[in-house]
Amino acid sequence: MEQALAAAQQAGELPPFPTPAFEVEIPRSEQFGDYATNLAMVLAKHARRNPREVASILQRHLPEETDRWVERVEIAGAGFINFYLKPGWAGEVVRHILQQGEHYGEDTLGTGKRVLIEFVSANPTGPLTLGHGRNAAIGDTLARLLNALGYQVEREFYINDGENSTQIRNFALSVLTRYRQLLGEHVEMPEDAYHGEYVMEIAHWIREQHGDHAAQGEPEAVLKRFEHWAKQLMLQEQERDLRDFGVQFDRWFSEQSLYNSGAVERALQRLREQGFAYEAEGALWLRSTAFGDEKDRVLVRANGLPTYLASDVAYHLDKYERGYDLLINLWGADHHGYVARMKAAIAAMGYDPDRLVILIYQLVNLYRGTEPVRMSKRAGELITLREVMDEIGVDALRFFYLLRSHDSPLDIDLDLAQEQSEKNPVFYVQYAHARICSIERVASEQGVPIPTLDEANLNLLTHPEEVALIKRLAEFPEEVRFAGLQYAPHRLTSYALEVARAFHGFYTECRVLSDDTELTRARLLLVRATRIVIRNALALMGVSAPERMEPRDTSA
Repeated sequence: MEQALAAAQQAGELPPFPTPAFEVEIPRSEQFGDYATNLAMVLAKHARRNPREVASILQRHLPEETDRWVERVEIAGAGFINFYLKPGWAGEVVRHILQQGEHYGEDTLGTGKRVLIEFVSANPTGPLTLGHGRNAAIGDTLARLLNALGYQVEREFYINDGENSTQIRNFALSVLTRYRQLLGEHVEMPEDAYHGEYVMEIAHWIREQHGDHAAQGEPEAVLKRFEHWAKQLMLQEQERDLRDFGVQFDRWFSEQSLYNSGAVERALQRLREQGFAYEAEGALWLRSTAFGDEKDRVLVRANGLPTYLASDVAYHLDKYERGYDLLINLWGADHHGYVARMKAAIAAMGYDPDRLVILIYQLVNLYRGTEPVRMSKRAGELITLREVMDEIGVDALRFFYLLRSHDSPLDIDLDLAQEQSEKNPVFYVQYAHARICSIERVASEQGVPIPTLDEANLNLLTHPEEVALIKRLAEFPEEVRFAGLQYAPHRLTSYALEVARAFHGFYTECRVLSDDTELTRARLLLVRATRIVIRNALALMGVSAPERMEPRDTSA
């Protein structure tokens, strides 16, 4: 339909405008075809034409390959376009899936284009939290999706380790105070201290590694020493937690490196030369109001210390200079107000701010049944990614993180995530895959091998439940494209659940292994195709596709 619209616009039969959102869906009644779209009605207001007239124009410009699958196209009602598929289309879909295998769903539309996704980027002052986990799951899944679409994707973690960071200084002071308390000194924790057992764990490690004299010396030098040790330990823990969560970064980019290399001063000088940095009240300001921000922003304070914005501007200048076609940032809800000033800074440096996409993800709430879970013994007021990952497993947590759009708050029920029933969405999808594997094992035990494509008559797949399942399988490439290009990885969980539901419906109504040899062969290939699609969808989410459903061992 998008190709038909583009062709109609090129021919001058419809005016030029971006493709609006529209739907292609399976009608409830077969009399309205196998698929139907509302595109003509959506376009009517843009084209200022009658919807049925727009539908006729689109019908004339459908691409030639439409004839491969479609027997006829009809315009119905107010302007719906209904598609009736040719007999045998279902078998061709199954054949195509089996031929593509692990590559089914992939595309080449992003070939030659480079994308940088910066995500998680947690401060090195504590363990990764439940919120960081959502960031990691969304960012990593989006990277997998864009890779599948042919883009060359790099994952980057920005380390907020600038030497002027108040947070890192407070963190180091907290560890130093705990260390002195271990030595028997009566010292109070500083204001804005970091609490939680992990601070004491670091203090214990420092004492074990460096003895009882690590706090001796000039106070500022001692604090820098403790800052280095504490920061490195937290970064190592964060990297380990992410690796265990199935997320690995191509690059860990240090904020401090921007100061060491002179990149921050170079970025500020560029803003001065462009006329968008000025001095007032002893400070250096970004003239961000020139680009739609509500007020100008401080880059360097009157005391000479740069703000976070200064290093962020330098970091994004570095990103642009690396030549990526698309930059994606995944930020927490508390950064919403930061978007306008960041875009303004990019425009002020002479770059296209539209090449930077900033996705804001919302908070995660944790429950046991209906009871909120709010506290963590190890991290104080924060719930850590590691704690939840260890309790419910990586598969369940990654799947649950993707159940809602990133811009919607998310509730996770720990009890539901561990339940082995159809109420648990990840179990429901994985169980469909395991059931297929079981069917194939039973077939092998009965001496019925999985047939080759030449050995099966796929035109026998005509049962309504078979057709419904195959329609779902056929949608996978489009789901991957939509989820990737619209930055909507949550579409994968919805789709996987639909496929699992369609498969369970098929399994209930259609016996796979029967006395009908020809039908058995065709259905074995259908379940194999379903297995491929479920496995590929789960792989894009970073979730495993088990061949057997074993109870999780939670005793460790």
